[in-house]
Amino acid sequence: MSRAAEVSRETAETVVSVSLDLDGPPSGTQSTGLPFFDHMLAQICRHGGMALDVSVKGDLDVDAHHSVEDAGLALGRALDQALGDRAGIARFASVSLPLDEALVDVAVDLSGRPFLYWEVELPCGTPPLGTPGFDPQLAEEFWRAVVSAAGITLHVQRRRGVNTHHVVEATFKAVARALRQAVAVVGEGVPSTKGAL
Repeated sequence: MSRAAEVSRETAETVVSVSLDLDGPPSGTQSTGLPFFDHMLAQICRHGGMALDVSVKGDLDVDAHHSVEDAGLALGRALDQALGDRAGIARFASVSLPLDEALVDVAVDLSGRPFLYWEVELPCGTPPLGTPGFDPQLAEEFWRAVVSAAGITLHVQRRRGVNTHHVVEATFKAVARALRQAVAVVGEGVPSTKGAL
């Protein structure tokens, strides 16, 4: 059974398309107009072991927020559709991931219930990353959008780290690794005593 989905989202602020294959080779193209964000989406693809194409045309002249949030909403919807009834999946996963001096802990439950716990403290006044700039605080907005559209519970906690690039990248890699484990097919039935997620 194919675990793939294509989602398009168009508003007055953005035009987004996402193609996701949970079992595809870790490849794809990411084009959002924000090179640092593209780099983060590539981490999801590579470390999540999934095929992921993301295209965003947004009002970057206003701010990067709309592009990042809407990309998250589209990715979350694609993840939800690709998971289907979630039968057979591992459902839970946790990862502790280092990137040089940074260390990030992530736990995920593909529960059908959206909840984000985000404890990723960044230095005050941290400048945007890349050009055009990606405000590091947008990482939280991205994952909040993914969580709400996908119906998943996600906890992300920075254990240590002083380099903002390393901390943000570690969060994306850790979530991707946790998702890779949680979406793995390990049985047949829905992993819940309720019989549905």
